[in-house]
Amino acid sequence: MDPRRHPLIIVVGSGGVGKTTLAAALGLRSAQRGNDTMVMTFDPSLRLKDALGVGDDARGSESKVALEAPGELWASLLDARSTFDNIIDRYSPDEEARQRILDNRFYDRLSANLAGVLEYMASERLFEVSEQGRYGRIILDTPPTRQALDFLGAPERIVSFLESGALRIALKPWFDADGSLKVTKKLGILGRNVEDFFDRMVGLELLRDMAEFFQAFAPLFDGFKERALQVQQLLRSPQTLFVLVSGPGSGRVADTLFFARRLTEEGYRLGPIIVNRVHPKLPPVRDTASRGRQLMTWLGERDHEGVDELRDLVGDSHPVIEVPLAEDEPTDLESLASLGEMVEHNLEAELPVSSKERS
Repeated sequence: MDPRRHPLIIVVGSGGVGKTTLAAALGLRSAQRGNDTMVMTFDPSLRLKDALGVGDDARGSESKVALEAPGELWASLLDARSTFDNIIDRYSPDEEARQRILDNRFYDRLSANLAGVLEYMASERLFEVSEQGRYGRIILDTPPTRQALDFLGAPERIVSFLESGALRIALKPWFDADGSLKVTKKLGILGRNVEDFFDRMVGLELLRDMAEFFQAFAPLFDGFKERALQVQQLLRSPQTLFVLVSGPGSGRVADTLFFARRLTEEGYRLGPIIVNRVHPKLPPVRDTASRGRQLMTWLGERDHEGVDELRDLVGDSHPVIEVPLAEDEPTDLESLASLGEMVEHNLEAELPVSSKERS
């Protein structure tokens, strides 16, 4: 379960625990070890963007990081809309069908705002880059959702939707060429009243856009379903390793164990658990110590108790790596390299002897 032995690493965990920074540090360390590496991430901080040399104009594309190392480091800012557009470009049967989808107003709302689209497009983009075979290692920073398991379940939800009865109903020709509901047109004045009711409650314009979108998108369904199944296989491949990042403190242990259990129960290969931003353990303080010193001492005790508790509960199944709290968030290549080296050093200390001998 050593990340250095896996070509695809997926960094997961709840929001606000430093996943993006750790993913960048792991990617930089991978390039320093001679692997051409791609780091795929969502909305990193402005300083981290500057460190990696990428900006918002790189969304959906790949930017090479200026780096002196045996391997190359590339970064990509994941973007749901551009990924969705690329899929439409690639799999539309002809230019007319492609433009019909891209110009649809419901597609515009769907690709930008619908819950689950961001997560699924992350997995789509991951599969696309993996299939190209250009990089020796790919590191994916998962979406900043409250429930990070949404990302893993996105391909399965897409398959379920494409096989659902609701989709078959949506594909029926509900509107005629004039944009009127066929079923109400036959009812005369009563039909117009029914249309007015639907228009007030839902909005007929939205319903027309939805019907048009599903009709236009129908030729792509089989390909979409096939790719979603392939994405599922990739995520559960023995070559894919998940790195779980947690915050410090006993209060985080239950959530971390829940996430670890869900990953393993659903067939994903979980590697190390990284407890990030752990306060240093300070010597006991006297009652006369300043409140600031008392607080820092308490935080250090709390964090290390949480790490020890997690190690005891996890046992030998997964290495638990402790990353100390830094004075400043790593925001340049030098500090990211130091973070990557620290994670690697601490991982080495936690791995079984047999794993160390193979590395």
